[in-house]
Amino acid sequence: MVKITDVARRAGVSPSTVSYALSGKRPISEETRRRVEAAVRELGYRPHAGARALAGSKSNVLALVMPLRAGIHVPVVMQFAVSVVTAAREYDHDVLLLTQEEGEEGLRRVADTGLVDALIVMDVQLDDPRLPLLRTLDRPSVMIGFPADPAGLTCIDLDFGAAGEACVEHLAGLGHRVVALVGSPPEVYVRQTGFAQRVVQGFTAAADRAGLSSSVHPCGAGAAREVAERLLREQPALTGVVVHNEPLLEPLIDAFEQLGLRVPGDLSVTAICPDEVAESVRVPVTSVAVPSAEVGARAVELLMEKLGGQAVPEATLLAPRMTERASTARRAVA
Repeated sequence: MVKITDVARRAGVSPSTVSYALSGKRPISEETRRRVEAAVRELGYRPHAGARALAGSKSNVLALVMPLRAGIHVPVVMQFAVSVVTAAREYDHDVLLLTQEEGEEGLRRVADTGLVDALIVMDVQLDDPRLPLLRTLDRPSVMIGFPADPAGLTCIDLDFGAAGEACVEHLAGLGHRVVALVGSPPEVYVRQTGFAQRVVQGFTAAADRAGLSSSVHPCGAGAAREVAERLLREQPALTGVVVHNEPLLEPLIDAFEQLGLRVPGDLSVTAICPDEVAESVRVPVTSVAVPSAEVGARAVELLMEKLGGQAVPEATLLAPRMTERASTARRAVA
């Protein structure tokens, strides 16, 4: 491993001069700086993140705050994490992954260490308790998700409200008049998680606008059959379902078919989920894609722009993209 003393020897300067040249803590002549930078390139020297932080320079590390709370579907969340890590490496940054539920205290602890240059924060609640600190930290941050009041923050996400609307509009366009939303687990709504709340808002608004009969049903793991039975009991004329709960998608279709409803002959199903999930179901599902790769990459780009002193938009909402598949059809008229 190349050490700072190796760089100093190659550049013909002292190790402290190398440190000053890299950190900018003291003025160094342009000729000396060029020699040090040339030696760094030739030897492939990479300062240790902790040493850089202590020296007051950038650590080239981003923190990804991704609390794995109850009701979160980990495979989809990890898609966002992978996209952030991949994009960060393109900017020569590493990612410190934080998965514990530590709230404001955890953010402050990480920021105070000086080991990260900036933060990406996920699983955003409408009244997120981390917001006051994020607005005052001396390190830039980007939220993947939107709180109720995003003023003074930088946020990016799929427009989940518009996604809920798009699913209803698709079903209404096929003649369906009675629809239901099978949503996230109950604990996700209890926490007032932003994306889940906005799907409900978009779904309900679109159904009301089109004059449809609608209902919303949170659903926990393993409850597909129970929800299907309740839906048919409470809405016997049901012909359209929107699913915003990835692991429940195939079990729910199976449950409906076991209860005598064929998809899409008797019941049309749409979903908000990653394309690969929608395509892998026995009956490929018409869906609005969750663009994890695009969101993660753009979150990193926004952070890099902020670190570079550039102005960035406070809100970036990605428009929903729907792909029609085999799970939806025009409502049969008796």
